[in-house]
Amino acid sequence: MTGVGTVMNKQHRGAAAQPDTVANQAFGFWLYLMSDLVLFASVFATYAVLAESYAGGPTGKDLFDLTYTFAETIFLLVSSAAYGLVMVAMHHDGRRAVLAGLAATFGLGLGFVSMEINEFQGLVAHGNGPQRSAYLSAFFTLVGTHGAHVIAGLVWMAVTMVQVAAKGLTTAVRARLLRLAMFWHFLDIVWVGVFSVVYLMGVG
Repeated sequence: MTGVGTVMNKQHRGAAAQPDTVANQAFGFWLYLMSDLVLFASVFATYAVLAESYAGGPTGKDLFDLTYTFAETIFLLVSSAAYGLVMVAMHHDGRRAVLAGLAATFGLGLGFVSMEINEFQGLVAHGNGPQRSAYLSAFFTLVGTHGAHVIAGLVWMAVTMVQVAAKGLTTAVRARLLRLAMFWHFLDIVWVGVFSVVYLMGVG
C-alpha cells in the first residue's frame, strides 16, 4: 500500500507541475516579446532619426510602390486571420483543421517574405542598397529585422506542423501553438507600424 501511495503521490505532483511549467513558459515568452518590442522600438527610433538623411540619393517617393507594398500587407494580415482560425480549431480539437490553418498561414507568410526579398533585390540591383545612404541603411535594417522575424516564425510554424501531425493536440503542443500565435500577431502589429511609418509617410 505504501508503494502504491508513493506512486500516486508522484503522479499527483507531476500533474500539478505540468500547469506550472506551461504558465512559466508563457511568462518567459511574454518577457521575450517585451524584449523584442524594445528591439523594434530602437530600430524605429533609429529610422526616425535618419529618415531624411538621403545623401543626395533617392527618397521614399522615388523607391516605393504602394500598390506592391499594400499587397504584401494583405498577405500578412490575412495570414494572421488564418492563424486565428487555427486557434478556433484547436479549441474544438480539430487536428486536421489546425493543420490546414497552419498550412494556409505558412503559405501566406511565405508569400509575404518572397515579395519582401524581391523588393530588396530590386533596390540593390538599381544601386539603392543599404550603403547608398543612411536613410537606406535604416530602411533595410528596420524592414529586414521584421522580415528575419517572419522567416523565424515560418521555421517555427513548420516544426509545429510536424508536431501536430505526429503528436496530436497534446497540452504541450497546444501551449506551443498559443505562443506561436502571440509571436505571429505581434509581427503583424509591428508590420502595420512599418507600413505606416516607412511606406505611407515615405511617399507622403
